Amino acid sequence: QVQLMQSGGGSVQAGGSLRLSCEASGGNISNSCMGWFRQVEGKEREGVVVIARNGGKKYADSVKGRFTISRDNAKNTLYLDLNALKPEDSATYYCATKVGLTCPLTYQGFHPWGQGSQVAVSS
Repeated sequence: QVQLMQSGGGSVQAGGSLRLSCEASGGNISNSCMGWFRQVEGKEREGVVVIARNGGKKYADSVKGRFTISRDNAKNTLYLDLNALKPEDSATYYCATKVGLTCPLTYQGFHPWGQGSQVAVSS
């Protein structure tokens, strides 16, 4: 059973940067679709970026050019670099994995999930 442990996040001013990490155990992330999602209380969880088994990436329009997903297969760890942060990026960020052939930018079908990392961006 794959388990995902997140680290990183925090509070920054607008324009700042953060890095989120997601270390997997019990499975090899290079063989899976992996993704980052975020959720604001009271709103639906939304896709930020996903990376497929073949390395293909899909970014939400709102983060293109500012966020970067990467993975270190040797460390079995997924990363999300958040740059040029805006107050509207404030949310709880989750990593997740998905089996199967598709790697969509929607949260349905992803399991398991990391525990979440808080990102707060002040103006």
